[in-house]
Amino acid sequence: MMRRLRKDDTVVILAGKDKGQQGDIVRFVGHDRVVVGNINTVVKHQKQGKPGERHGLIEKEAALHISNVAIFNHHTEKADKVGLRTDEDGKKVRFFRSSGTVIDEE
Repeated sequence: MMRRLRKDDTVVILAGKDKGQQGDIVRFVGHDRVVVGNINTVVKHQKQGKPGERHGLIEKEAALHISNVAIFNHHTEKADKVGLRTDEDGKKVRFFRSSGTVIDEE
C-alpha cells in the first residue's frame, strides 16, 4: 500500500489552531494521524521517573488527523491534493491533482 503523504513531506495545516502554517511530517501515528514538526504543540505535565529524565512542564508536538493536512505544492505556493497513478514503467507514482506533475521521482 502506498501512502499519499510520506515522512519529510512539507504540509499545510487546513484546520485547527495552527491553520495556515507549514511544516514537515516527522512521523505517523497509526494509519490516520501525523506529527508535524513545531506544529500543534501542547504542554504535558511529566512526572519525574529515573534521575536525569526530563520532568515538569514539557512542550511537545501532538498528532493531527491526516484530513487536516494537505501537501504543499512549491510550484503554485498553495496546498494541493495528491493522486496516485501508474507510470509507463508500471510503478505507482504520486502526483499533484491541480497540475498533474509527479511529486517525486524514485
